[in-house]
Amino acid sequence: MAVMIETALEHAFNELLKVVIQQTIQTARFKTLLKRLEKTLKGVQPVFYESWTLSKVLDRPEKEITMFIDYMEKGKELVVKCPRINFWNVCQKLLHSNKLIRLNNELLRFFQIEFHPMSTSIRTLIGVYDLADKMDQVLSAISTHDPCMYTRSSLCSVPMLPELIIGLDSHREELKRMLLNDDAQVLVVSGSGGCGKTTLVKLLCHDNDIKDVFGKNILWVTVSRPSSLKTIAQKLFEHYGENHYEFQTDEEARNQLERLMWQMGSDSKMLLILDDVWSESESIVHDLKFRIPGYKILVTSRFLFPRFKSTYELRLLNEEDSRSLLCYSAFPCDGIRINVPDELVNKIVKLCKGLPLALTVVGASLCGQSLLKWKTTYKKWSEGQSILQSNTSVLLSLKSSIDELDDLPIVKECFLDMGSFPEDERIAATTIMDIWVELYNFDDEGMYTSENLIELSLRNLINLAPRGKDTSELEGYCNELNVTQHDMLRELAIHLSSQEPVEERKRLFAEIFGNRFPTWWTEQITQPLNTRILSISTGFISFYILLMLIIDIVLRLISLPKSLIADETFSSIWYDLNAPKVEVLTLNIRSKKYALPYFIEKMHQLKVLSVISYSVYPTELYNLPLIGKLSNLKRIRFEHVSLSSFIQPIYSLGNLQKISFVMCKIGDALMSSSYVPPNLTELEIDRCYDLTKLSSGICDLVNLKKLSITNCHELDILPKGLGSLSNLEILRLSCCTKLQELPKSISMLQSLSFIDISDCLSISVLPEEFGELCGLKVLKMSGCRGLQELPVSITKLLQLEDVICDEETSYLWMNVESDLYNLRVNVVEEDRTESFMKIIQ
Repeated sequence: MAVMIETALEHAFNELLKVVIQQTIQTARFKTLLKRLEKTLKGVQPVFYESWTLSKVLDRPEKEITMFIDYMEKGKELVVKCPRINFWNVCQKLLHSNKLIRLNNELLRFFQIEFHPMSTSIRTLIGVYDLADKMDQVLSAISTHDPCMYTRSSLCSVPMLPELIIGLDSHREELKRMLLNDDAQVLVVSGSGGCGKTTLVKLLCHDNDIKDVFGKNILWVTVSRPSSLKTIAQKLFEHYGENHYEFQTDEEARNQLERLMWQMGSDSKMLLILDDVWSESESIVHDLKFRIPGYKILVTSRFLFPRFKSTYELRLLNEEDSRSLLCYSAFPCDGIRINVPDELVNKIVKLCKGLPLALTVVGASLCGQSLLKWKTTYKKWSEGQSILQSNTSVLLSLKSSIDELDDLPIVKECFLDMGSFPEDERIAATTIMDIWVELYNFDDEGMYTSENLIELSLRNLINLAPRGKDTSELEGYCNELNVTQHDMLRELAIHLSSQEPVEERKRLFAEIFGNRFPTWWTEQITQPLNTRILSISTGFISFYILLMLIIDIVLRLISLPKSLIADETFSSIWYDLNAPKVEVLTLNIRSKKYALPYFIEKMHQLKVLSVISYSVYPTELYNLPLIGKLSNLKRIRFEHVSLSSFIQPIYSLGNLQKISFVMCKIGDALMSSSYVPPNLTELEIDRCYDLTKLSSGICDLVNLKKLSITNCHELDILPKGLGSLSNLEILRLSCCTKLQELPKSISMLQSLSFIDISDCLSISVLPEEFGELCGLKVLKMSGCRGLQELPVSITKLLQLEDVICDEETSYLWMNVESDLYNLRVNVVEEDRTESFMKIIQ
């Protein structure tokens, strides 16, 4: 009878191994799980060739062995079914994946306790799942009566992996290459809260290649907060059974720990994992750097640490992996299968924006729920209710990053301001910096505003991306950067800003869909609001004309205040709004036509106005003369809008310091020679494709310090009197491809320190008077292919420190470098594709 059972067990095992190998080759859909199953089967295969181990297996009750044989035969059917699972059926794929994982785990559980502790191949296999090491240490502790050995396994050993890991295999391979090939001793894995940093590093530590390199010298310490060097040292000492040490100071802890690490790392390399390191613990990481051959530190953190040059920034999940993770939480293999349409699942997945924590929590919250619950959940979230309001764990995880800013109150305020901009959009850094300059009394040079942008970026609360290939601090810190933010963090900013009663909030964010205004707007119209920042965004939703007429009639009957002609995407009516203390107003538009609301003329404290259209074509603006009544207005930004001559009243604003026109259809709005804002210090014109020439009136802006005219491809000439701008310090003219020359009067600009003529393809010569610019320090001129020579007077530019150019242009400077002893010629790599896109965009 025993022989029959042995034969049946071996036959079932070999048949299962055979079909697994076959399907691994033929089926791509479950290849990772099939390879894992194949590795497990091959790992336990020696059991059948070593009689003493097989006899241990057969010593089990006959009923148990028979049941396991039956389980393997069903496992064979499960593997054979892999190619039949449709790739588009996400839920069925998840259920099948779970069954393969369970089969693999059952194989391990059945065979693992029979393994000899010194069986190397088996220990390596089980080590992948973090099981055999723990067994060996427990058995050794029992046999040697050494309780410390068991303590080690649990104190600083690598935690076990979750049952299913999705979307991290490629990240693991990239991180492994960095860890094994990079000379840096400290490697930081950085990403926002809940993005899977810790899971990724667990996966890496269980990788066989990593275990081959570092062996058992992989130490895991969760740092979190608060923490100290003494605490970490104590954990490591206890892990190695040294319980009698008590450190009086951090210095003593460091010295003793270095001695211990030298001792333990003498035979093999060592990897120290510091999980969940907060910004205040950066110095601890530095103190744990020891000059020990083969010793490395791997850090996970929500923050970027510039002092450690090697950083891996973990990206969020793609749509396919996001769908798999949510379905794994929502439809466990042993749970109730609800018939939820794939389309609805996909919609909820998109709302989670690839954040693993959100996907897991949302999936779990919908597990076992009715189809109605799924539909109402999606409806609430799609209509503006935040996921954070219904999922406390996601809120707390993300909020902890903001709580850490309590010691930096201005930076925290700056983060909360980010809710003023629409989701999934790139925002010019200068747009945000203009707001902060006025709200927090920062310097107008951009140093402190840039510092706050960088601080938020280092904490993974925003992302900064350069707008050009040769962006550098020479151009004015963050002026040439775009800002993006994960939608969940934007929702967090809005959520945290909305805790007080509406009338007391510092920030109000109004999103208008169709004719649906926020409830607080329609209820509070008679009560003044104390908000300093008001952001109004209009959506894409539109209603039938008949419905709009009915709503209009109803509103007229109840005599609610209103303004006519607004944004056709939501209504022909603006409700009135009494917000006299507003200092910053951002209008985010998505329509062909838009009339500024009449209530803005009552915002007498308004300092910053930003009007940005996200429509396909520039939005036609109306009611522009209203802006002329805002006497305290200092900064205006028009982006992707169509302007008219009615803009002229704006130029009479006595306090106006900066005005920006970005991607605007300007027409004749700048052609009048009478427009002279008396105190304007900065004028920005970017990607205004119908701008052919500038009025001579610009030469009367005697207080102007910064003039930026970029990517205006139809501009072919500058006013001859440009030299009248005696206070001009920065002149940007990059990518004005038809611009043929700089006016001779430029020599009069004695305060000019920065000029950018990059990609001005038509400039063939610089004026001979160029050398009279005695204050010039930075000259950017990459892509000036038409320029054949430099004027002789260039040798007079004794203050010139940096020339930024391409390789071709750099040869023009070879003959004059010896005369300009302060000069550095910085050659940037030419990207012809990027240059071409600049020209045609």
